[in-house]
Amino acid sequence: MTQQPDASGTDLAADFLALHRPGEPLLLPNPWDVGSARVLASLGFAALATTSSGFAATLGRPDGAVTRDQAIAHGGQIAAATPLPVTADLENGYADDPPGVAETVRLAIEAGLAGCSIEDFTGRAGDPIYEVSLAAQRVAAAAEAAHAGPRRLVLTARAENHLHGRDDLADTIARLQAYAEAGADVVYAPGLTRADDIRLVVQAVNRPVNVLALAAAPPVTELAELGVARISVGGSFAFAALGALVEAAQELRTAGTYSYWRHSATGRQAAGTAFPA
Repeated sequence: MTQQPDASGTDLAADFLALHRPGEPLLLPNPWDVGSARVLASLGFAALATTSSGFAATLGRPDGAVTRDQAIAHGGQIAAATPLPVTADLENGYADDPPGVAETVRLAIEAGLAGCSIEDFTGRAGDPIYEVSLAAQRVAAAAEAAHAGPRRLVLTARAENHLHGRDDLADTIARLQAYAEAGADVVYAPGLTRADDIRLVVQAVNRPVNVLALAAAPPVTELAELGVARISVGGSFAFAALGALVEAAQELRTAGTYSYWRHSATGRQAAGTAFPA
C-alpha cells in the first residue's frame, strides 16, 4: 500500500513516481467518480488516474466540455476518496499560454493530486496540435510549477498526434524528447498500438513511458517486454460501464428478461466491499 503523504504532499508524488518501473509497468486504471475509484482501490491497484472523457460523461457532456474548475474539483474528490496517489487528466492545461498551464498545475497541487498530464492538443479542429516549440514551453512552465515548491507533482507530457490523424512517429518522438528535456517526469503518446513503434519510443526517450490500453494494443506482458513503465485505460472503463447499462436497458425493453442481474450482483458485492459503512 502506498504511504500516506506528509503535510507537504511530497511523499505521495515520490511514491507515485517510484511506481513507474520500465519492464514492470504500473497498471493505472481511470475511475470516473468516487465510487469507481473506491472499487478500483479495493481490487488492489496501486494508483489511479482521472479520465476527462469519463468524467465528462457523468455530466452528460462530450470530452473537452468540462471547465478547469470542474476538472480540478473532480480530481480532488478522486484523490480524497482513497489513500492511493492520483494523477489527473487535465487536457491541454485549460490554457494556450505557458503561464496559464502553470496555474492549472498549481491548482492541481492544491487539490491534493500526486500527478497530472498536460497534452499538446489545442482543442481546435483546424489546428489540432501546438507547434513544437510552444508545446515544449508549455511543458517547461508546467514542470516548473510541478517541481518548484515543497508540494510536488509528477508531470506527464502527452503527444497527441496519433489521436488526431497525424501518424508521424518521428515527430511524436521528437516531441516526447523535447518534453522530457523541458522537465516532464513521464511521457505519453496515446494512440500507439504497434509494438515496433512503442519500442522505438521507449528507446528514444529517457523517461518512463505510458501506453494507452487500446483494443489493438499489445497485451500487458508484451508491453512489459518492450520496456513500458505505465499502462492506463483512459475512458474505456467508464464507457464499458455505460455499455453494460445500455445492454441491460435494451434487454429489459426488448426481451423483458433480467439476465443483467448476474452483473448487478458482481457490482453490488464490489460496492459492499469498497464503500465504507
